[in-house]
Amino acid sequence: MTASPLLSDTALIFGRYARQTLRSKFQILFGILMPLLYLLFFGPLLTGMPLGSTGSSWQVLVPGLLLQLGLFSASFAGFAIIIENGYGVVERMRVTPVSRLALLLGRVLRDAALFVFQAVLLVLAALVMGLRAPLAGILIGFAFVALLTLSLASLSYALAMKVRTPQGFGPAINSIAMPSMLLSGLMLPMTLAPAWLNVLSHFMPFRYLVDAVRSAYLGSYATTTMLYGGLVAVGFAVLAVTVGTRVFRTAGA
Repeated sequence: MTASPLLSDTALIFGRYARQTLRSKFQILFGILMPLLYLLFFGPLLTGMPLGSTGSSWQVLVPGLLLQLGLFSASFAGFAIIIENGYGVVERMRVTPVSRLALLLGRVLRDAALFVFQAVLLVLAALVMGLRAPLAGILIGFAFVALLTLSLASLSYALAMKVRTPQGFGPAINSIAMPSMLLSGLMLPMTLAPAWLNVLSHFMPFRYLVDAVRSAYLGSYATTTMLYGGLVAVGFAVLAVTVGTRVFRTAGA
């Protein structure tokens, strides 16, 4: 498929799901609830504590909360596919000439737009709470949220196409999301952990994204931390979209 039909197909699918999202104000606001509660009730506890890095506690916590938003929200995006399968929506899309890649991209780009919007709201709340970070660093954080959402939503939809039932999908996602959160240092830097746990966390790709966003919030851009985070984020996104597209083609999405 040439670029032009792919772009038009993707825009068509994106528009369909974007309109659905805009009609559900509850969906827009509910996803930010958990990170916002952490910000309001957990953030003040860290004020003045030595967190193993320069900068304020907000520059440590807020990047973690941004990626927590992407991690959990995007990981559970596949529930929408399970619901659509139950109503025959996916089957009807299957008989259209729309590209399978567009069927995936339209969905995940809607998810990325939604979660970046929620990330903006979260950062605005953090600024009120006391966050101080360079604008460039904040924008880089939004880019990482978008890439993480693109990756995890693609894999979530792919898994949902294979599992097809909420009873199987939910536990599978939880078994991945919780260790990812604990080992990536979302709440606190892994440099505070015991040596064995810090070493183990380096096998968790999300750690590199968290460290990169924290570096950006400190205004440190030309660093190996930023390089590793960017490479992992882009590589993970390419791999996830490739896997998701292949599953959509073979599973009849």
